[in-house]
Amino acid sequence: MHGYGVAARIEQMSGGIFRVNAGSLFVAFERLQRAGTLKGEWKTTENSRRAKYYSLTERGRKRLDSELENGRSKWQRLPRILEAS
Repeated sequence: MHGYGVAARIEQMSGGIFRVNAGSLFVAFERLQRAGTLKGEWKTTENSRRAKYYSLTERGRKRLDSELENGRSKWQRLPRILEAS
């Protein structure tokens, strides 16, 4: 997916709660590419424009899986924390 598509998808999936600043997104993409977790490839869009399309590397997929598992664990504990307060 290209950068604009990623930003639009995040906004769509969050019901408009999250609006991603394009500048912040591209800085994050550059950082992820340097870390080897994301790769970018220039392609032609459906509108015949050039855009950089991003995808996870194998290393990125493993990192995402790990982060998701860690996040699930934290979110599962949240109700107990809230009940205690």
